[in-house]
Amino acid sequence: MKEAFIERITTSYNPKGDFIQLGSGILEGEVVTEAQVKLALKMMNRHGLIAGATGTGKTRTLQLITEQLSDKGVPVFMLDVKGDLSGLAEEGTTNDALIERGNAVGIPFVPTSFPIEIFSLTGKLGAPMRLTVEDFGPVMLSRILDLNDTQSGVLSVLFKYAQDNSLPLVDFDDLKKLLSYLADGPGATEIKEDYGKISSASSGAILRKIVAIEQQGVAHIFGEKEFDIQDLFGKVDGRGVITLLNISDIQDQPVLYSTFLLSLLAQLFKKLPEVGDLDKPKLVFFLDEAHLLFNGASKAFLAQIEQIVRLIRSKGVGVFFCTQAATDISESVLSQLGNRVQHALRAFTPNDAENLKKTVKTYPTSQFYEIDKVLTSLGTGQALITVLNDKGIPTEVVATHLVPARAVMGPCSSQTYEQITKTSEFYTKYQERIERRTAAEILEEREAAALAKEAQEKAKQEAAKQTSRSRTSTSRRQTPLEAAQTQASRTLAREGVKLLSRIATGILNSFFKKK
Repeated sequence: MKEAFIERITTSYNPKGDFIQLGSGILEGEVVTEAQVKLALKMMNRHGLIAGATGTGKTRTLQLITEQLSDKGVPVFMLDVKGDLSGLAEEGTTNDALIERGNAVGIPFVPTSFPIEIFSLTGKLGAPMRLTVEDFGPVMLSRILDLNDTQSGVLSVLFKYAQDNSLPLVDFDDLKKLLSYLADGPGATEIKEDYGKISSASSGAILRKIVAIEQQGVAHIFGEKEFDIQDLFGKVDGRGVITLLNISDIQDQPVLYSTFLLSLLAQLFKKLPEVGDLDKPKLVFFLDEAHLLFNGASKAFLAQIEQIVRLIRSKGVGVFFCTQAATDISESVLSQLGNRVQHALRAFTPNDAENLKKTVKTYPTSQFYEIDKVLTSLGTGQALITVLNDKGIPTEVVATHLVPARAVMGPCSSQTYEQITKTSEFYTKYQERIERRTAAEILEEREAAALAKEAQEKAKQEAAKQTSRSRTSTSRRQTPLEAAQTQASRTLAREGVKLLSRIATGILNSFFKKK
């Protein structure tokens, strides 16, 4: 049985090129050192899953894979949820347990440190990492703002109008100004025919959601200088740099940071050139707490995740989702994760038992294991593994005793942390925000110009009225000659009447005298 197991595992996990050493197979509770479990580097851009219950060793598995990727010259990006991955910068401490584990998997334990860079969304725990509102896009921004379908549609209109009119959307000030301009300002009439009217109810709801994010103190993740994805591809002495995003100070805002990660991944997809299948990935991207991406996600958001995961492998980027259970991931995305490391699952509740059954169905069968029993009996530092072989075919599952991590398995010292963050070239590069002419300023200038034009038109109209009144008044006023002539005419008329009256009186008097 043991010989057959060794032959099967050795045959299945025997990549032709370079590889990551995951550990040694376990058969009937015994670690079989000869049954080496390896993951081909050329298959790491086919993505993967690291899953398991809390406390079963997911983070350490992520660390051991990261360490070996760095050794192979592959840069890594990782989310540091608790702030305890900074220990990668310091050599681990040798102890009997680590020596024993190293011997069990056939790899002597040698403490090692690794080159790391530390970033922070708040800018308090590392170099600030920002993106622009424009780069984030309407779908992901709708996710952060928790907008309904109607409000998401309005947000899409804002982005489309900004794109059509060359209005850079950098931060929330730009977005709020554009919303006001198109909903209640001069742009309301302008967009009615081509884009549709924005109701005051929708604009008000979106504005309130934006203000709520601002009040949480994290709106500054939108702005410039925005993070340059090329800074993820650093190497030091031939080893890949491990970039950590420490979000331990905003753990209570999971939708924000998980969506930010997806947006960063979208930028990689958008800006990297096509490279096809490489001997090793250009970058491996670990999405920890991956279930947060899918909880309550809209169809549009899920479609965007699926598209990115499906197509980004041609850019030479591998994506590994880290979560508690495979059932946390949507089926359309899970089907694309060919490399899987499943730590122990617990079945304490009926829901746990149901998830266990579903998870078992996602793994190939094996004559050596009853998978449901193995998954509930694995110890810390052990996992059930299946990966893609050189032909892209899933290997037979194997319970594996994992290679120990060589760096500190926890946070580094405060002195080391301070040195890494403050001496980093990226701390200087991204510390100061850049303020340039963006949508808010452009729209303010438009409104000012519109008001000035309106004032000018009113002034012209008032001047025209004054001229008209002046002309009317002038047309009624006589010249001195005309006045003299008028007066003479009036005098002659009066004198003529008097003369005629005297003549008539004289005639009548003569007539009566004769009689």
